[in-house]
Amino acid sequence: MGESPPDDVAAHRARVMAGLRGYGATFTEVSRRFATWLSLHHTDAVALLEIFEAEQLGSPLTPARLGERVSLTSGATTALINRLERAEHVVRSREHADRRVVTLHTTAQVATLAEEYFGPLGARLDAMMTRYPPVQLRLFETFVHDLRATMEAHLRDGDAPTRRPNPPPGEAIPTPGP
Repeated sequence: MGESPPDDVAAHRARVMAGLRGYGATFTEVSRRFATWLSLHHTDAVALLEIFEAEQLGSPLTPARLGERVSLTSGATTALINRLERAEHVVRSREHADRRVVTLHTTAQVATLAEEYFGPLGARLDAMMTRYPPVQLRLFETFVHDLRATMEAHLRDGDAPTRRPNPPPGEAIPTPGP
């Protein structure tokens, strides 16, 4: 049996998925460097970006929703928000008609910092995307939306195991190879 030809659908899909994994790893590295630049823990910087992005989209996050987005318990999320408040990066607000609802907002300095750090990358990404006609960008937007929805459904519907069962007594726990 030979290798699949380059135009083979399965091979093409595998290359797309490998590219997306590579993008995810690079995105994580960019956010890690942003955290270092701000002298924040990586999780705090990711949370700050989540709050900022939600605000930009007109849907400010509640502390509970932020905790879901960054996979933290309510107690850990509260501690994270407290750190971001002390650093004067976020404020809690009760502008909702139901005063019990708290939303999170970034301070003015965050937009300035985000532009300073991400501005050059944004310019590069904009320049790269101009190479693609709007019809291709719409198709890719649909693809990314569907990909994300599929992965979220997989997590939500319990298709993914949450914990590997413990091995029977006396059985060695496998360790990664060299």
